[in-house]
Amino acid sequence: MAKLTDIQIKSWIKKGEHFEGRTDGGGLYICYRKEMAAPMWRFRYRLAGKQRQMFIGSYKDLPLVDARRRAKELSARVSLGHDVAAEKQSRKIAAIAQIEAEKNRITVATLTELYYKERVLPKLKKPEQALGHINRLSAALGKMLVEDVTGKHINTMYQKDLARSYPASTNKLREHTRRVFGFAVAQHIIPHNPAQWLDISYAGGKQEPRERTLSKEELTALFKDMTEAKGFGRDNYLTVKLLLILCVRKSELIKALKSEFNLGTAIWTIVKHRTKTKSAIDIPLPAQTIEALNELFIRSADSDNLLPARSSQHKKLPHISEATLNKALEKITNINHFTVHDLRRTAKTKLQEMGVDEFISERCLNHSISGVAGTYGRHDFFDERKKALQLWANYLESCETGKDWNVTPIRNAV
Repeated sequence: MAKLTDIQIKSWIKKGEHFEGRTDGGGLYICYRKEMAAPMWRFRYRLAGKQRQMFIGSYKDLPLVDARRRAKELSARVSLGHDVAAEKQSRKIAAIAQIEAEKNRITVATLTELYYKERVLPKLKKPEQALGHINRLSAALGKMLVEDVTGKHINTMYQKDLARSYPASTNKLREHTRRVFGFAVAQHIIPHNPAQWLDISYAGGKQEPRERTLSKEELTALFKDMTEAKGFGRDNYLTVKLLLILCVRKSELIKALKSEFNLGTAIWTIVKHRTKTKSAIDIPLPAQTIEALNELFIRSADSDNLLPARSSQHKKLPHISEATLNKALEKITNINHFTVHDLRRTAKTKLQEMGVDEFISERCLNHSISGVAGTYGRHDFFDERKKALQLWANYLESCETGKDWNVTPIRNAV
């Protein structure tokens, strides 16, 4: 029997074609009843002579490839004698019982743990991004009982966070604080959300689009400070260097597998499910990145990840967390505040200054191209991007080594 395809499933959704179950094999079925907003995945299995089944997620939240992976995991447990449907029901009952048992005297620390398990892990594609903000809430108010928290306590937390952080980060803290206490209301732990009426003016305020870029002097200082800052570390130095040269997004690099890099042909292939544009892309590797990558390959030992999780980090992640570089860069004190994303804006600006064509510089950053050019212009411009990134890498090398940069801008050449 032929396996399901994403094209088939999307066609059924578009046509509103409802059905009870269609199989993908291996016990995996998809169900699309009339009362369902989206198709649901169902796993069927036989245990002790009895047929059993369970829902494992919505197609909206669980793509076909992930559903197949989940079905294989469940099949493996069934083969070991586990009744996975009963286990799921037991976990649900236990979670409800835990909430009920702790409802009357629950602390904010316990609430954040429940919220993370119940709402973040199953729902968000990048739960690690939310974890840091949730942990800051727990660190500030964790010992308090949820029922005792008032708007005054939350506002005080925002002001202290603003004093040691930056507005965009405090706004994220506010966003997750509202959600955590909203979860408490939904679970009947408290009757009202104490964070509900503290609008954005109480936190970081409305954020204007950032325009921060680093000058040549600041880039030179950055390379120097990264080698001298106490506790910054060689891994962080190499990671920042690669982010700068390759112009990629932070998440694309920290989740990279070593198998994606072909150092012989100097190409890094980023698979489509890890790019913001949802399209795979080959990144040309300038000469200066090969040495850095070789060193990271050695430093990561037998891990499949280029940047494996460190001993002190969240054990559920195989790679460093989204916050690792943010925390490391806090040690750089000789340069005005900047974010990791400002490095991409810096690269874009410098490429333009060096005469790189606007379209090529956009593709170097793997931005989606809008309009007709984006719809019909599917040429990868690999050679043009390779030339542009090598030019940019040479510029950064002058910042890193202190060499003069005397290359004439190559307008109309790239």
